[in-house]
Amino acid sequence: MTACANASAAAKPNVILIVADDLGTGDVSCYGDGKIATPHLDKLASQGLRLTEAHSASAVCTPSRFAMISGRNYWSRWNGELLIREEWNTLPDVFRENGYATGYFGKWHLGWGENYEGRAHRQDIDWNKTLPAGVLECGFDTYFGTPFSHNEAPSLFVKDRTVVGLDPEDPIEIIPPKQSPPWGKSVGGKKAHGARPESRIDLIVTEKAQTWIKNNSKTPFFINLALVAPHVPISPAEEFRGKSGLGAYGDFVQQMDWCVGQIMKTLQECGIEENTIVMFTSDNGAVMYSDTLEQGHRSNSKFLGQKTDAWEGGVRVPFIVRWPGKIEAGSTSDAIFKLSDISKTVWDAAGIKPVVDTALDSISQLKVWLNPDGGPARTEMLQGGVFGMAFRSGDWVYLPRQGSSGMTTSDNEWFLSVNQIGLPNSDYDEEGKLKDGAPETQLYNLKKDPSQSRNVVNAYPEKAAELAARYKKVHQALQQRTIELERAEKQ
Repeated sequence: MTACANASAAAKPNVILIVADDLGTGDVSCYGDGKIATPHLDKLASQGLRLTEAHSASAVCTPSRFAMISGRNYWSRWNGELLIREEWNTLPDVFRENGYATGYFGKWHLGWGENYEGRAHRQDIDWNKTLPAGVLECGFDTYFGTPFSHNEAPSLFVKDRTVVGLDPEDPIEIIPPKQSPPWGKSVGGKKAHGARPESRIDLIVTEKAQTWIKNNSKTPFFINLALVAPHVPISPAEEFRGKSGLGAYGDFVQQMDWCVGQIMKTLQECGIEENTIVMFTSDNGAVMYSDTLEQGHRSNSKFLGQKTDAWEGGVRVPFIVRWPGKIEAGSTSDAIFKLSDISKTVWDAAGIKPVVDTALDSISQLKVWLNPDGGPARTEMLQGGVFGMAFRSGDWVYLPRQGSSGMTTSDNEWFLSVNQIGLPNSDYDEEGKLKDGAPETQLYNLKKDPSQSRNVVNAYPEKAAELAARYKKVHQALQQRTIELERAEKQ
């Protein structure tokens, strides 16, 4: 490993954002369930702040990651094109404009190629050439990672704009999903495919991130480490198999936790751990699996639903932040936090502001980090499932339609149904069928009923009407702000 650069006591803090993939709050032992041991995350929490009301902007990865990087909600349908426009002031853009080195390591999944009209498709990209616009156009100096989810084609590593192990004599070909369902596959390119062993993706990208940190430890830096665990395929490396006592899923989570420990070890070796803000979170809630449920493990803890759902299980995520000397060690907060708030919070912490504010759905939560008992910075937010949104306001959450707005209440072969996940909901019977006469909309008081077991929309019609009107107003206002900003950018 590369020795650390000569570290300096820079006034500006370094910032690290570590994002797991499909990890629920119940998968992190310091959140109280404890079926899977996560000692490195537990240590991080003991040295910093643990948020119990952190939410992703969306219950699936791409719009959630879009919100973290851009500070904006994502409204459109995605076909594989680069989602973030180069003219936006993204999270890394603002850091780079203020003298920070910026690096991205791991899963990208925000597209390639500047086609904002929705006509680009991932299979149209020629992976045998220099890649079109992508990570580097979003404010990062360097990139090493896998271009989409690790179950999707192509099964490769990319360094900046070039496939690792590219061999002109052995070109890479993409077989589209229609011909190789469900996600397509990449063939050819034996050396390139061999450079990305499925079970070691996170280990490799973590090591790359460690080396980059060591080389940049004398200047302020921002790094985004996007791990693939515990997203399918669940593929722990050999040295982690059988270690968790909870099957491959638990082993994969423990491997992820180990990667977090490696980053912290590197900061300590470089003498910069005291001047580094470290954040850990997940892009959305976990997928529920029958084998882990049978062993008594609830990946999403007491929260109803799972990945894809606008119910809490789809959007409630772990969030831990450590900043020695600034954030009280071992503190907790139940203030509402949305992952789009990361941008303005860490800019505020570093004492910098964007020249142009394009992070439309981000607010600074620095006061919550520094004083967890001082009251909330955010009181309402939109949170999306794959088929619809929920609107959070204080202790209340309103859904303008029936069901989870995700796969839990849709007939499909990939996700457990509402009756299989083991948490009751008053709108559904024991077989997971929507009851006759179930209300058209939903209302829950999460303080009294965090598991969303009883839809109280008929019991509180005035509150439901109030939130329905507010939901519509907030949704339309954010969309209008987006339209106005994009018009101004084109002029």
